[in-house]
Amino acid sequence: MTVKTMQTEAVKALLHKVAGFDNSEGNPRAKEIVARLVTDIFQMVEDLDVTPEEFWHGVNYLNELGSNMEAVLLAPGLGFDHFLDIREDAKDEQMGLLGGTPRTIEGPLFVEGAPKDQTVTRMDDGNTPGQGMWLHGQVTDEAGAPVAGAVVDLWHADTKGAYSYFDTTQSDFNLRRKVVTDENGYYYARSIVPNGYGCPPGGSTMKVLDLLGRHGNRPAHIHFFAAKSGYKHLTTQINLAGDKYTFDDFAFATRDELVVEATSVSDAAKIAEHGFDGEYLDVEFNLSIIKTDKEELADKHVRARAAV
Repeated sequence: MTVKTMQTEAVKALLHKVAGFDNSEGNPRAKEIVARLVTDIFQMVEDLDVTPEEFWHGVNYLNELGSNMEAVLLAPGLGFDHFLDIREDAKDEQMGLLGGTPRTIEGPLFVEGAPKDQTVTRMDDGNTPGQGMWLHGQVTDEAGAPVAGAVVDLWHADTKGAYSYFDTTQSDFNLRRKVVTDENGYYYARSIVPNGYGCPPGGSTMKVLDLLGRHGNRPAHIHFFAAKSGYKHLTTQINLAGDKYTFDDFAFATRDELVVEATSVSDAAKIAEHGFDGEYLDVEFNLSIIKTDKEELADKHVRARAAV
C-alpha cells in the first residue's frame, strides 16, 4: 500500500527549508533547482513506493559512480547529452539559427590546449599503430561560401578506443589537433583510423545499462569543433559507416547526416603524397557554420578539460 504524504504540511515545510527558501542567503538559481530536484525525487519515492533499502542502495551507487569518475559516461548513456542537444536545436530554431552541419554531443573527452597548425596537420605521434587516415574537408557558411581562418578542433580515439590524457600510455595530445582553414576554407589532417569504445565491464555505468538490458558501446567516431568570430560555434562528430554500432550508439549521438563513408586508397602516388606506408582510408567531411551577431554563441563549449 502506498501512503500519500507530499501534500502534508510536514513535507511542504521540509522542502521549503531544504531549498533554503526560509532565508535570504545563498544563490536564488541554486535554490530553485534544488527545490525542483528534491521535490521530484520525493514525489518519485511516493509514487513508486521506493523502500528505504532501495533508496540507500541508490545513494551508495552514487558514491561508487563518483569514485569511479563515470558520471560523464552515465549521463550520455541515459540520454541527457542528446536531450540537451534537442533543446539547443529548439532554441536555435526560435532564434532563426537552425541550419548548417547538425550538432551532436561533445562527449566528456575533449582537452584544451592541443597544438594548432595552419591548413594541414598530423594528429598521430608516429608511434601509434593503426591504418592511416586522410581526413579533410571544407568549412563554409550556410550559403556555401568558404570560411577562411576557421579553427577546426579534431580529436578521436586510438585503435583500442582510448583517448590521450585519459590513457596515460599515449603521448601528450596524441590524436588531438587544431587546424586553421586556408583561404578557401579547406583543412587537412593525417591520422589513423579510430575504433569505438565500450563502457568498462562491471563498472558503474554498465551496472545501470545491464539492468535496462542495454549495451554500452560507441561506434568509431571523430569529434569536431568549428569556430570563428561572427559564426555560431559548432560541436559535432562523425560516425564511420559500417561499424556495428553506427546506428546503435549507447550515447544516442548518431545522426544520419553525420555518417560518413570512408574510401580505401591504394594508389602509390597518393600514398606517397600524404606520407603513408601503405593503403589508407580517405575520409571527407565538410562543415557548414552559421553567421551570427550573438557573441555568446561564438567559441562556446562547456565540458572542456584543461590539459595538465
